[in-house]
Amino acid sequence: MRSCGLSMPAVNPKVLIWARETAGLSLEAAARALDLNDTQTKTGKEKLAAFEAGKEFPTRQLLLKMSNKYRRSLLVFYLDTPPVKGDRGQDFRALPGGHSEDDVLLDALIRDLKSRQALVRSLLEDEDAEKIAFIGSANMTQGAEIVAQNIRSVIGFSLEKFRAGRTAEDAFSYLRDRIESVGIFVLLAGNLGSHHTKIPIETFRGFAIADPTAPFIVVNDQDAKSAWSFTALHETTHLWLGTTGVSGTSTEATIEKFCNDVAGTLLLPALEMQELHRIQSLPLADAVNQISIFAKARKVSRAMVAYKLLRLRSIDEVTWHELNASFRQEWIEGQAKKNEKDKPIEGGPNYYVVRRHRLGKALLRLVRSLVNTGTLTPTKAGKVLGVKPRNVEPLLKDLSV
Repeated sequence: MRSCGLSMPAVNPKVLIWARETAGLSLEAAARALDLNDTQTKTGKEKLAAFEAGKEFPTRQLLLKMSNKYRRSLLVFYLDTPPVKGDRGQDFRALPGGHSEDDVLLDALIRDLKSRQALVRSLLEDEDAEKIAFIGSANMTQGAEIVAQNIRSVIGFSLEKFRAGRTAEDAFSYLRDRIESVGIFVLLAGNLGSHHTKIPIETFRGFAIADPTAPFIVVNDQDAKSAWSFTALHETTHLWLGTTGVSGTSTEATIEKFCNDVAGTLLLPALEMQELHRIQSLPLADAVNQISIFAKARKVSRAMVAYKLLRLRSIDEVTWHELNASFRQEWIEGQAKKNEKDKPIEGGPNYYVVRRHRLGKALLRLVRSLVNTGTLTPTKAGKVLGVKPRNVEPLLKDLSV
């Protein structure tokens, strides 16, 4: 199928129908919303019907209008088929009032990640890789302390080394190395390949695939870097419990509380929290300031510190919500300022540097090894890495991992 205009990707008419219907619009209502005016030969409704029948092709300008009126990402209109609800495993998010519009993007991301994970599993099985014993080895009845101790021992985690990094991102890099050293693949992913498809943390914060051959952890890199480590350990706990699924910001589900408690035990020992025992009695601004200083020194997010205080009953739920609202507002304002300043910087990180960072050393090492032995073709390597075949060689070239 060809589209109108030079080099525009094909648009599947079924996607147009799906986008309109899921927006709750009839043909007539959608035509009005899209400003498809009647002419001597066709009504606006008939024009839209022609697009949805594949008899005519929408211009990019019209697709942009559809994106706005149907409340869908522009990228969605170039999908091969209408999106379907993805197999997320268990959904631990407990979203009130149903699902968000960004779930379409989340489903597309999860389908891609699960497809790539299945390829990795197949490759490892062909190499007779041993199954990983700790996947599904724990249960919640053991308690957070015991499970945290087991994770710490298996991955060789040192809180001192974690905090020795200059930044929160350095601390995450150390933790990621420890997690990947035991056979877990840790990826950063928060969009479908462009900033237009960013998936907010309210939709998903992390994702775990508890496969004993090729376990995957995905951290939403749209979140603050100081929150990545907590999410990584939260998802690691899901692997220990043998639970595949997607996590968000909700703390309602019992399993989410447990995974948070394990991550909190590893990153913030309860004894240290005594330093903040007076937080409940402080004015909000002073409490925010003290938590900020405390969190920065320990390479964790302020939201994590506040949650730990709540779980230790050092603050009540009202104070917790007030703190989180303050942190969130600061984050939103900070991101807005950052986006205003963000411009291409000459000499800044290139495509391959960024891509390597998101893929992680474990996956890159595996692909490089299999490509070098001829086990993996560039085409299949591209599918595993989520890049075009022509980008595989430069991505793996001079790889210092």
